[in-house]
Amino acid sequence: MKLEGKLELTWVGKNEEIKLEPRILVEDKSKSYGDPNTENMLIHGDNLLALKALEKDFAGKIKCIYIDPPYNTGSAFEYYEDGLEHSEWLCMMKPRLEMLKKLLADDGFFCCHIDDSEGQYLKCLCDEIFERNNYLSTFYIQVRYPNKTLAEDSDYQKVIEQILIYAGNKSKAKVNRPKEEYGIDKFTWKVTEINEGQKIKLGNKDVVIFKPGDYKIEKTVPSLKGLKETWATGSLSRVKASAGEFFELYLSSRKQVDGLGCLYKVYGIGEDGLGFRYISGPKKETANKGKFYSGIPLNRLEDLKTGISYKYLPVSNFYDLAGSFGNCRLEGGVGFKGGKKPEVLLQMIYNYFSNPSDIVLDSFLGSGSSAAVAHKMNRRWIGIEMGDHAYSLCKVRMDNVIQGDKTGISKDVQWQGGGGYRFYELAESLLVKNEKLPIYQINPNYTFEMMCEAICKIEGFDYKPEGSFHGKSSENRFIHVTTEFVNAEYIKTLSKELSNKQSLLIYSTKFATDLRLPDNIVVKKIPKDLLKKCKFESEVR
Repeated sequence: MKLEGKLELTWVGKNEEIKLEPRILVEDKSKSYGDPNTENMLIHGDNLLALKALEKDFAGKIKCIYIDPPYNTGSAFEYYEDGLEHSEWLCMMKPRLEMLKKLLADDGFFCCHIDDSEGQYLKCLCDEIFERNNYLSTFYIQVRYPNKTLAEDSDYQKVIEQILIYAGNKSKAKVNRPKEEYGIDKFTWKVTEINEGQKIKLGNKDVVIFKPGDYKIEKTVPSLKGLKETWATGSLSRVKASAGEFFELYLSSRKQVDGLGCLYKVYGIGEDGLGFRYISGPKKETANKGKFYSGIPLNRLEDLKTGISYKYLPVSNFYDLAGSFGNCRLEGGVGFKGGKKPEVLLQMIYNYFSNPSDIVLDSFLGSGSSAAVAHKMNRRWIGIEMGDHAYSLCKVRMDNVIQGDKTGISKDVQWQGGGGYRFYELAESLLVKNEKLPIYQINPNYTFEMMCEAICKIEGFDYKPEGSFHGKSSENRFIHVTTEFVNAEYIKTLSKELSNKQSLLIYSTKFATDLRLPDNIVVKKIPKDLLKKCKFESEVR
């Protein structure tokens, strides 16, 4: 019997899919602010439709996505029973996560801030969409101090929130790990008055231990001379087998001298795969010449020729930001009670998971913290907010940032102001139902140019009007949109602008039924053929 299926989370409504209309974005130049040549985007509208609107131009290009969606604590869906409440929340999140996955670069990172109301369900859902093998870590963020502002009738207090971290492709995404500086002087000693040491067997290896008292150490002038072999230090505690046994038996209880507790030599062990090498020499008879080199990774020798190298540290998964959460209410000159995230948190995220000039995105922008920090850190940013917060919070805050806001991380990054953003409204649906007849028609609020751009986006063309054509999907494939009557003469005129290898798609509201078309021209009707492409709705929940 063949078994089929996969590990996944199921709920009511999970498989109810709709073909989203790729809306156009209309810039409101009266609300855009600062540098007119900026690439930064502040978008007002439903974030699912706005993400779909971005797909054509930004698929696979976003380096870091940070979102802080509603936590579904019970108030968001107060009219649903408990079983449906979770389903409603998951139905809201699933298509948005799928769109974000399409926008995320292979070498990019997805970071989702959540608490334990839906955190476990969200983890399962993200494992499906971003793939479990791309899961990297969960950051645990202390957001408040224990027993502070605790309601007397509360049995439990939420002190910790989580940020789920996924890579677009784990093999391609490289986190910016923290590092500390190493100079060669940290590795070089002169050893004098050395005794014979203690000889031991470690498996089939000969080891000589020099305990404190067997030698004296003096600092020497840093030099690369003679660094053909290096002395192991802390890596012994991170490996298995004989090295781990050696650490446990002989070094764990010793007072630290060179990072482990004593100097030692190991004959014939070689590299451990982590860039460290255990001594395979010098020969016993030359062991008391007086120079020992402690802990230099082989892959740092070239760096050390300049006098400086860096040790890369692992990324921690716990951060106590309770103080920052308590003091962020005035950051950016706007409030957002109960939902605002401190700028230092976003600074940490962007430091780890993006670089200057990368594109970062937040589709639950809220008070605008993520956009403000991205702007100050020289990232290109896209922020999406559905409600009036786009005007009352996000726009106000970003205007303040451009004017030189001094709150948040401004002092740390020496922010002086500058830059800009473009403000976009998500357009209404291209097709709307006729008020009297059971048919769809072109939205009367659309200009001809808006209609052309919308049809180009629906069909996957870049909207670039040139001559008789309104867009192209390649050097040889074009689209033409018209409300004129298309007949044989109309087709003949357009075909003259095409070369032998080029093709044309025509969208028209009316055309002759007896058209004989050349092989490189296709005619479609508005709105009939558009209705086959996607679902046209005024809103999406």
